[in-house]
Amino acid sequence: MRNFLMRSFSARARTALVGSLLVMGGVAGFASHAVMTAPPAEAAKDAKLTSKDVEQINKVSSFFNGFQTLTGQFVQVGPRGNISNGVFYISKPGKMRFEYNPPSPYLIVSDGTWVVIMNRKNKRTDHYPLSSTPLQLVLSKNVDLIKQARILEVKNEEGSIHLTLAAKNKAVPGRLTLTFNEKKSEIEQWAVIDGEGRRTTISLSEMSSGGDHSASLFKVKRPKTRRVQGDNR
Repeated sequence: MRNFLMRSFSARARTALVGSLLVMGGVAGFASHAVMTAPPAEAAKDAKLTSKDVEQINKVSSFFNGFQTLTGQFVQVGPRGNISNGVFYISKPGKMRFEYNPPSPYLIVSDGTWVVIMNRKNKRTDHYPLSSTPLQLVLSKNVDLIKQARILEVKNEEGSIHLTLAAKNKAVPGRLTLTFNEKKSEIEQWAVIDGEGRRTTISLSEMSSGGDHSASLFKVKRPKTRRVQGDNR
């Protein structure tokens, strides 16, 4: 996966990975709504950070560094307004599982090396090296957003920090906006805008940290061939 869009996917599955992010599936009703678009992310310039901006960015980094395991619920709104939901599990470093509720057929799992997107309806599986996805940013053992990402914008509105990021590699299109609730000291939403301006939003709730996640949650079937989606080796 060389960008947030994951161009190799079918039209119905192009909203399948965030990541996000964190960047996830659940594409029921994809064709029935107007597409929400935004200016292409590659035109964005890095922000000139004030000391206040740095302080707020570090608050967001601290959130990711404040847990090893995390569980919660999510609601996703795709580029055409389609809505899906489910439960997620994170175990740092590198492990993640997003389970979409029916009718969405998607299951997304990272085992720390590979991100695997499974369509349980048609039995299709796509593999992406974790190192080539934005997920490595927030699933790493130590998160430092100022060092690890381009900071495009920092805003503070009604008690929430809105932090817009892009990959250090400027050839990778797309951007990610994290919304951090200062009162709760947690991420409550992120939005991915791909290289063509299509927006996918993930809202998080019912989050709890700590505890052990079963290793079976993050087991994936490794690809048999060297050449896989997003692998340019």
